Amino acid sequence: MDANGIRRALTRIAHEIVERNKGTADLTIVGIKRRGEPLAQRLAGLIKKIEGIGPPVGLLDITPYRDDRQVDNPAGARKEAAFLPFEVTGKVLVLVDDVLYTGRSVRAAMEALMDRGRPRLIQLAVLIDRGHRELPLRPDFVGKNVPTSRSEKIAVCLREVDAKEEVLIVEEE
Repeated sequence: MDANGIRRALTRIAHEIVERNKGTADLTIVGIKRRGEPLAQRLAGLIKKIEGIGPPVGLLDITPYRDDRQVDNPAGARKEAAFLPFEVTGKVLVLVDDVLYTGRSVRAAMEALMDRGRPRLIQLAVLIDRGHRELPLRPDFVGKNVPTSRSEKIAVCLREVDAKEEVLIVEEE
């Protein structure tokens, strides 16, 4: 995908989010750090253009919640893992990530959200769904489905993080 493809995919996802949720009442957007954060900000901006009201945006660092990585200070790290400038309980949370692969990042993000309250609904928006799920998860909003082999990797580059805008399939080293 080039910059225009990313823009078109995010615009479509924003419209789908508004349509499925019948507007922005109780809607919040939560980006999974690192590249989910700028994607969440972009989606909130696009939703504001569509509806005139932009949903609040939060950020999750899921590192202390990962079940496949050792964390030195899980209790302290979990406390600092989120910036959510809104109450989670009763809200519709749209969780945003760049690539959905095994589902472990999403599981960690949901655990982080549940530590902070009980949302009414959690929806998942991803720029790329590459398959190979290890957990029974399905995204609600997908920019593009990209079938890959396990030896391939999806590289998402966003101008806010990488100073360029593209999505590439690369061979794992």
